[in-house]
Amino acid sequence: MLRVDVIAELHRCGTWYEDEPRYHCGLFHLVGAGQCKVESRSLEEAMTLDAGDLVVLPHGDAHSLRVDGRADLRADDVTSLICGELHFSGNSNHPLNHALPSCFVVRSKEAGHTFRQLSEMMVHVVNSGMVGRQVLLNKLADALFTLAVCDYAHRAEDRRGLFAALGDTRICRVLQAVHENPGHAWTMQNMASLACMSRSAFAERFTQLMKVPPMQYVTQWRVTIAEQMLRDRQMSVAAIAQQLGYSSEAAFRRLFKRVSGVSPGRIRSESDEAPAEPADVPVIPNVLIN
Repeated sequence: MLRVDVIAELHRCGTWYEDEPRYHCGLFHLVGAGQCKVESRSLEEAMTLDAGDLVVLPHGDAHSLRVDGRADLRADDVTSLICGELHFSGNSNHPLNHALPSCFVVRSKEAGHTFRQLSEMMVHVVNSGMVGRQVLLNKLADALFTLAVCDYAHRAEDRRGLFAALGDTRICRVLQAVHENPGHAWTMQNMASLACMSRSAFAERFTQLMKVPPMQYVTQWRVTIAEQMLRDRQMSVAAIAQQLGYSSEAAFRRLFKRVSGVSPGRIRSESDEAPAEPADVPVIPNVLIN
């Protein structure tokens, strides 16, 4: 599961400079109007962004945004930005987090019509000042980020992690099964059989593509899903443990804390402090399996 939050609407006139240090979560900036330059160690060179372009820093890498002074620059030249955060469930263990680069840019002119429509709609909502726009902006940003990931996966020459695995028919079959039924009693043997491979060949290929051994991936995926399920007060911790294939609540609690670094109770208390979100089970977008 991924949560996308719009946190700022910036309007800058003339010459300006924003220096952003490394952040605790992923970030994105959508250029609503005007033009700006983005610089980061994650990029080979500075890139100029035009209206409608989106820059994404999935790991929150340090970066700067600027507009340099020009002879023809007028005081009323305005650059507007819509900025937001990307929160991956399970933090660094989320498979999408591993698959994405430190920084990538989606060009409005090269993206599809739907991407341009969504970005234009976000700009319209910001400018309208309508009641409840924060909720609407977050929903639109979530859809825009999904399209951005699909655009990156389609254009990337050097695919890694989840994107590379989805290009391997046998490994993809196993990933889909694990994602759809994480509580199944998964073993190296039954995953290898599903991939129609020997145990050793499957383990080697899976680890090569996903950068973690198969059983470790199963555990990480269960914890990712559990984090969302824990936010649903209608389910007890014992029920979640059973649904995810653990024999006891105590065993599940120990494993969850070891993998995530926090206890299930901590997740529950944090959910009490924030608006309730539906505990949707994250899936592999079908559009990526091509």
